[in-house]
Amino acid sequence: MALEIRMPALSPTMEEGTLARWLVKVGDEISSGDIMAEIETDKATMEFEAVDEGTLAAILIEEGTENVAVGSVIAMLAEEGEDIADVKAPSGDSAPASDEAQAEPAKSEDAPEDAAKPASNEGAKATPVARRIAAASGTDLSTVEGSGPRGKIIKADVEAIRGGTQDPPQRSGNRVIASPLARKLAGDQGIDLADVTGSGPGGRIVKADIDSFTPTAKSAPAASQDAKAPATSATQQAASDYDAPYEEQKLNNVRKVIARRLTEAKQTVPHIYLTVDIRLDPLLELRKQLNASLEPDGIKLSVNDLIIKALAKALHREPQCNVSFQGDVMHQYTRQDISVAVAAPSGLITPIIRDAGKKSLADISNEMKELAGKAREGKLQPHEYQGGTASLSNLGMFGTKQFDAVINPPQGMILAVGAGEQRPYVVDGELTVATVMSATGSFDHRAIDGVDGAKLMDQLKTLIENPMGLVV
Repeated sequence: MALEIRMPALSPTMEEGTLARWLVKVGDEISSGDIMAEIETDKATMEFEAVDEGTLAAILIEEGTENVAVGSVIAMLAEEGEDIADVKAPSGDSAPASDEAQAEPAKSEDAPEDAAKPASNEGAKATPVARRIAAASGTDLSTVEGSGPRGKIIKADVEAIRGGTQDPPQRSGNRVIASPLARKLAGDQGIDLADVTGSGPGGRIVKADIDSFTPTAKSAPAASQDAKAPATSATQQAASDYDAPYEEQKLNNVRKVIARRLTEAKQTVPHIYLTVDIRLDPLLELRKQLNASLEPDGIKLSVNDLIIKALAKALHREPQCNVSFQGDVMHQYTRQDISVAVAAPSGLITPIIRDAGKKSLADISNEMKELAGKAREGKLQPHEYQGGTASLSNLGMFGTKQFDAVINPPQGMILAVGAGEQRPYVVDGELTVATVMSATGSFDHRAIDGVDGAKLMDQLKTLIENPMGLVV
């Protein structure tokens, strides 16, 4: 009996994801542990490993499809001795309700016309997500055409109505079935879906059908009706007040989450910012000596490695800043888990150095290099970026002198580090030129008082200007 391969939950908070890329094709022999696909979650792009063995009989969700609900059937696996031609996709009743639900079964030629008609939207079912979006936007579900199994209304249907891209409901038995992504591409390119032959389950039109579609004489007039419509090139003319040309870039899941969380942080977390100037010369000299002694081991410490350790030690000395605001209570942490901001192709992500206060500088350096590499390749595992008790963002390597970082809730603080530069500085009562950097702490004022934040910044300054405390 064929096995159903379902959309996995690759993180505790994942409810849906984007099937970014298939790494196998129909007919391939699959063994347990084989990498089958790359899936984009709300945090990173991760590899999906096969659990069962067999022959890949069908791919039901095309690559590039967004908002695929966890638990949706995405492929079928034929067991040993089973002919892949005999494997059938699950019916709408057996597939889980998802916002990228499978297409309806093909209509039988002999079926009565009334039975082939989609159910009236007045009594149509809708997924919980679709109902929530409709309620929030004031959309009447009776005006929405459902594209899910048995006419079920899904998220994409409601969003299409809100965006004005869905045509008025068609009640004929010749209803066009297409994925939301295919509908969007067809609209962008001026393609009439009625002219496209679907290759998906039940004749559903998918992205590949739009990509391979060649306009016929019938569809050509439709594409040329609006002579002012932009061409299908990536660069379009903006409909803004300034008519500046632009190139539309689709937001990936990571960027969407970043936008949502940063907006929530600035709207709901009262930030207080405290800045100190720190003399770096002693730290740079210690780093030089340590790197010389660690060279035979292949270890090279960065300034950032030492600052991670300094922040962890400062939080140990001022534990009232190693906290998170939790509504009616506050969590004070006994371990310093430092989230370090890393710029990855998909967006900003913060891998975590756990228990950084008790780790050696060499261990922090090795772990940070490994995590940063995995972050840039999109291969971080959930336990490597979820959590953290405080964050560090360092833009000094880009020449940024000073900046204020946004807190990453529910954490209570984040340290923003600027570039070290030559400045006039008073050392032991005498004016001299020193390498100085500005560091700014952003604190959640609900959980951390200004004086406590100031104490933490003072401890950080002390540890960096007297760095022998970082090696013990």
